[in-house]
Amino acid sequence: MAAKKQESNNKSNKRKQNADAKANTDSSFSKRPKLAVSKSENNQVKKPFKPFKKQNFSKFKSQPGEEKTTPLSKRERRIHAKELTEARKKRRKQHYTLEHELARLWEKMRQRNIAKEERSKIISEAILKMKGKIPEIASSHVSSRVLQTCVKYCTQAERDTVFDELKPHYLTFATNKYAIHLVMKMLDNASKKQLADFISSLRGHAASLLRHTVGSIVIEHAYQLGNAAQKQELLMELYSTELQLFKDLSSMKESRLSDVILKLNLQKGSVLRHMASVIQPILEKGIVDHSIIHRVLIEYLSIAGKTSAAEIIQQLSGPLLVRMIHTKDGSQIGILCVKHGSAKERKKIVKGLKGTVGKTAHFQYGSLVLACIVSTIDDTKLVTKAVIRELQSILKELVLDKNGRRPLLQLLNPNCTRYFSPDEMASLSLSISSLNAMGELEINSETKPLKHEESSVKDNNGREVTMEKPDDSTSPETLQLIEGGKKDPSIRRQELLVGSGLAENLIDICIENAGELLRSNFGKEVLYEVATGGSGGILQETLGDKLNTLHEAIATLAAKSKSEESDKDHVLENFHSSRTIRKLVFESSMFATTLWKKALKGKCEQWTQGHSVKVICAFLESSDAKVRKLAKEELQPLIDSGTLKLPEKRQPANEG
Repeated sequence: MAAKKQESNNKSNKRKQNADAKANTDSSFSKRPKLAVSKSENNQVKKPFKPFKKQNFSKFKSQPGEEKTTPLSKRERRIHAKELTEARKKRRKQHYTLEHELARLWEKMRQRNIAKEERSKIISEAILKMKGKIPEIASSHVSSRVLQTCVKYCTQAERDTVFDELKPHYLTFATNKYAIHLVMKMLDNASKKQLADFISSLRGHAASLLRHTVGSIVIEHAYQLGNAAQKQELLMELYSTELQLFKDLSSMKESRLSDVILKLNLQKGSVLRHMASVIQPILEKGIVDHSIIHRVLIEYLSIAGKTSAAEIIQQLSGPLLVRMIHTKDGSQIGILCVKHGSAKERKKIVKGLKGTVGKTAHFQYGSLVLACIVSTIDDTKLVTKAVIRELQSILKELVLDKNGRRPLLQLLNPNCTRYFSPDEMASLSLSISSLNAMGELEINSETKPLKHEESSVKDNNGREVTMEKPDDSTSPETLQLIEGGKKDPSIRRQELLVGSGLAENLIDICIENAGELLRSNFGKEVLYEVATGGSGGILQETLGDKLNTLHEAIATLAAKSKSEESDKDHVLENFHSSRTIRKLVFESSMFATTLWKKALKGKCEQWTQGHSVKVICAFLESSDAKVRKLAKEELQPLIDSGTLKLPEKRQPANEG
């Protein structure tokens, strides 16, 4: 114990000695802060930091025995740095010199004003230099561009040489961000055999490539170029592991997944699990722009149970759906999401379209989704704010566009076969059978239990979609997925068309551009629907005065003489406008009266030839007795004299 005390005393004494030594060496040190510094102590104050100045080492004299170095100029330093970079690239890249030569040749061969013979000569030289090294240099951003140009302009024999060298490396290049462009250029210029070989090389790898951001582009390109059998070959391995392993099973005529399952007697649950393992990673990564993925999703929804289908709809509802509706299958998926989505999911879909409604309306298939939205979603305030307002900003452009007019025509005359083809009508009437069955089960579970038992038996045989029992974990929103809206369609249509101000804007556009719309192949149909007041006379009650103004505007154009319309066809002689006016005479007695009194009364004789005669005869062929009476007195003498000839089947009724 005594020894430990002695050691501690020695340590404390050492600390005191060290402190005294420091105090002696630096007498100016003090723990108290100094309020001022005297002039005599200025030398001890630290100077502010100054940035380091670049020293001119050329001023220093060289030591004896050393060579005297002169400073390098800026140009010399730049050249020296470039030489070092070149040397470093040569060490790092195996074919750096070759790439440099190819780049020089590429600058010549890609010129537009070069002669074909000269270009062929340069391409042959480039291919000769690359021969045997193509797989090694194809991944370079420089060499891949050279190869693309060579494949585009070279002879078939030279192209075959490039194909043969790259054939064993298709899968590697399909995931390379530079080589992918070469692969796509090769596919564009490939023969039927080469395309078939390429698609065969993808067998067993389609699912993994679809999950790859770059690889999915190659699969989509091959899918677009392939024939029906090759497309089926790519799709089949995404359906089931059995179809992926056995090539003979995938080569069958049936294209629908439900027919394939029925013919091969596959386990439906196994197919659904395999497809879910393919689809889920793709949706999580957001790779939804390709038509092959849209096809797979449609087939999956056709056999999925209500829970699985509801999950897919929930995942797609939002901005992802906007990127899908440019294809036929993608628009069908959009329609299914709108029809079967909950109120929350429909809101996400409409908000996801914000800012893209005008662009979507110009697409053939995107316009169908908009037509479905305006005829399905009950939240008219949301649809007015997000969809109708954007349509109003480009209304004239949409009226004259083949696809852009469809949402407008759907509101004016819903589901009219004049404006939608049979395929488009089938798309608009699509539904998911499992979700429909669930809705019927909720509504009619007490009244029709036996019917549901029979449908479940059919489902087990594979004829229809399987109906699953609701899980405890399923949310109430998911359980209420019933096709369409609950609001009365006429009320919804009234709120969107009239309440939003869209109808008034449409009438104004038609009045201002009546001549242009009448002569337009597409605009005439919108003008016709507006002038007749829409289906069911929806515009007559609130906008009757405006419609009369539109009728007068059309009649004013018809009242003009032929000399006034010398630069273009008169509206009564133009092919499109004469037929539109004729239909208006048949449909609207108000328009017929206005047209007769303002434009045709006393002038019928000059319009008895050409397209205009159809308009004149329409007054005598009308089903309205008042319209026939208007024109009969003036037209009967023309008929008797043979100046005006009516079709035999359409002779005016004898009212005598």
